[in-house]
Amino acid sequence: MIYIIHIYINYNNPPDMNSVGEACTELKREYDQCFNRWFAESFLKGERSGEPCGDSFKRYQLCVQRAIKEKDIPVDGVDFMGPNKDKPES
Repeated sequence: MIYIIHIYINYNNPPDMNSVGEACTELKREYDQCFNRWFAESFLKGERSGEPCGDSFKRYQLCVQRAIKEKDIPVDGVDFMGPNKDKPES
């Protein structure tokens, strides 16, 4: 249900919302655009196979994990979502 969560977040936040790390903002926009295109052009038409935007998501996820580590943001008790669901290394 990753997509349902993303849809909620994506449609309830401003589309220009920056990422947790400045360096990740462009990757976030690329992923958001890919996801929104897939959602409108495939998911809503019943096509739910595969892992759409997986490469974009992984690049963005790695960038966010680096930013979290660099900013020393506490992540204890946080549930991560995505293909590998790994927490940033401490």
